[in-house]
Amino acid sequence: MLKDFTTALRPAVVLTLLFAVLLGIVYPIALTGVGQTLFPHQANGSLIRENGKVIGSELIGQAFAGPGYFHGRPSAAGQGYDATASSGSNLGPTSKVLHDRVQGDVAKLHSETPGASVPADLVTTSASGLDPDISPEAALFQVERVAKARGIAPERVKTLVVQHTEQPIAGFIGEPHVNVLALNRALDAETRRP
Repeated sequence: MLKDFTTALRPAVVLTLLFAVLLGIVYPIALTGVGQTLFPHQANGSLIRENGKVIGSELIGQAFAGPGYFHGRPSAAGQGYDATASSGSNLGPTSKVLHDRVQGDVAKLHSETPGASVPADLVTTSASGLDPDISPEAALFQVERVAKARGIAPERVKTLVVQHTEQPIAGFIGEPHVNVLALNRALDAETRRP
């Protein structure tokens, strides 16, 4: 009876160990190797380096607070854009706290750009709180403020926004968007020129 039990159990144990090694060790190592070989930039977090130092990632938003920079979406992740605390605010549409924050943000943006309609993505958080992109409308909304703070012509700043607007993949997958970090880096490079 015991011999029959061990004989019946043996294939299950062998298969469990085999699949643990295959799927827990071999497969992840193989995928890591393929990723590092074919897509090293993406496999390492799409990091952006400047002078040998990591300054950010194409995939994670950053807080730009100065008037001379484009601002991304508000973030509810930790203290803002905290990748270790990625989440939304969990505040629902009837939340007074959410309503007051959005109203305050809209009023502030209206004071910076009077008469213009405030794009929704400048006052609403993304589900992760880490969204690195804004809509082209949100970037264009900020052109006057950025140009004034930098002391350059708004047309130059608007040209940068247009150049950094990424279109949907294959013309229909996704929405047009602007990576805020890439746009701000281009703005810094542009304003450093003589």
